[in-house]
Amino acid sequence: MSSADLGAKLRALHKPGKPFVLANAWDLGSAQLLAALGAQAIGTSSAAQAFTLGLPDGGHLTRAQAMDHAVALQEATGLPVSGDFENGFGHSPADCAETVAIAAARGLAGCSIEDTAFPDHTPYPFEAAVERIAAAAETARAAPQDFVLVARADGMMIGTYDLDEAIRRLQAFEAAGADCVYAPLPPDMDGVRQICAAVSVPVNILAAGPFTQVPLAEFAAAGAARVRLGSSLARPAHRAVIDAARALLNQGNFTALSRSIPGGDVDDLLTAGRLR
Repeated sequence: MSSADLGAKLRALHKPGKPFVLANAWDLGSAQLLAALGAQAIGTSSAAQAFTLGLPDGGHLTRAQAMDHAVALQEATGLPVSGDFENGFGHSPADCAETVAIAAARGLAGCSIEDTAFPDHTPYPFEAAVERIAAAAETARAAPQDFVLVARADGMMIGTYDLDEAIRRLQAFEAAGADCVYAPLPPDMDGVRQICAAVSVPVNILAAGPFTQVPLAEFAAAGAARVRLGSSLARPAHRAVIDAARALLNQGNFTALSRSIPGGDVDDLLTAGRLR
């Protein structure tokens, strides 16, 4: 499938009230497993990718690292991939535009850009945040293929502004040309409903924290179009390693290793999820 088709396929998945799961992978193997198990699209996760490189979450990846990673996952699976490109790898609107231009030129189906500055994790002022998304959206529309731009308002997740400010920003991002908007971790499901009602573009929801207890049908009823996993699959994988290693290294107890999946089953899934 061509990159043009992948962008269009990703866009077509965004149906308010009928959300799809954007399955976030952290390496080729996890992407191929998710593809084999039925994922319709793959997302990268800046946190999950950073962990694989021995880095903490939050502004430590380079643009080249994140871009190469996203392209590799798309090439490996043949599925549309949306890159988690943090703040666009720079503070200016031109930085965001350049990130989108490179992503589109390399054939990615889409990407997200957030309104948080690194390394201090503070939100960009409102007008600056909107200008950044406007520049990214203009570049996305100039791409030769369909490209889905997601604009993120991260203040609720990191505690720097409230739901009202998140909605104000999402509405402005929509007006600036974003194809989909995303405000991770609102206070509750009522907040999810308020966000979905406040905009006319598709809304992404993060399945993390208390929202891991919410079924997909409830997100659908709230009006969501997409449910992203973020690093919520990678962290349980790390938990399994940590728990097993603590037991075997500190206590000489190897029983946790008996809960592993047979290697042949993994081989079969990797083969099924690989682009051929």
